Amino acid sequence: MTSTLTKPADGEGSVQVQQDPSVNIREGALVIAVYGKGGIGKSTTSSNLSAAFSKLGKKVLQIGCDPKHDSTFTLTHKMVPTVIDILEEVDFHSEELRPDDFMFKGFNGVMCVESGGPPAGTGCGGYVTGQTVKLLKEHHLLEDTDVVIFDVLGDVVCGGFAAPLQHANYCLIVTANDFDSIFAMNRIVAAIQAKAKNYKVRLGGVVANRSKDTDQIDKFNKRTGLRTMAHFQDVDAIRRSRLKKCTIFEMEPSEEVLAVQNEYLELARKMSESVKPLEAEPLKDREIFDLLGFD
Repeated sequence: MTSTLTKPADGEGSVQVQQDPSVNIREGALVIAVYGKGGIGKSTTSSNLSAAFSKLGKKVLQIGCDPKHDSTFTLTHKMVPTVIDILEEVDFHSEELRPDDFMFKGFNGVMCVESGGPPAGTGCGGYVTGQTVKLLKEHHLLEDTDVVIFDVLGDVVCGGFAAPLQHANYCLIVTANDFDSIFAMNRIVAAIQAKAKNYKVRLGGVVANRSKDTDQIDKFNKRTGLRTMAHFQDVDAIRRSRLKKCTIFEMEPSEEVLAVQNEYLELARKMSESVKPLEAEPLKDREIFDLLGFD
């Protein structure tokens, strides 16, 4: 009788989706998972960051991990079919699929995949993420990729939607300068701290979004050990780019647009060349309540 060693749980009471260890994204690729409160601008940030990496000459793959499958439409200018829907059409016989059934070329050559998800209240998002990465690897679609960006829905609660952290080198957290966004960010920090026990993922930093000021973010960063990697104010050009179904790099040049483009390019450079992993410590809920706000 033989026994196998199992990894300790990611956290007390943890029930996690464990990915097949043979299904790894190739060594050498920079893998970034983008998290944040629902509606905070993760898909906008992810798509514009993908575009920025492509502008720096990188081969980029963006994977949308939301059943709404709306992560990549500004890159592709359309809503693309999801991996889970395509697999269902062939009764999950992945060998019957071709890459162009589920992978689509977007702005400046960025490759786009929408993993999709199970119907509401059924199944697990982590399984879908695992199947997506497995499919990409089976078709040798990760071998020449320099940067992979996972755009993940909402706050981290269940192990399923924390699954992209099992593949990532770094997590970027998108937040606004308000209590609810920072409260959600704190939970994400805790999730990454748990995953870092058994996986390579580390905190890369914070993206301040839709905020003129960053005083509350700065206060939280100082207390926890986080840092702000980029700051995007509440710029109307970003809102209009979503309505035009395009990236900020496709908008008519203006002083405002060029400033946003340069901020995304600088963020991509930092993540490529100078990012250092952070050892941040999440706060207790009561501590955040007492920390944030005005005296």
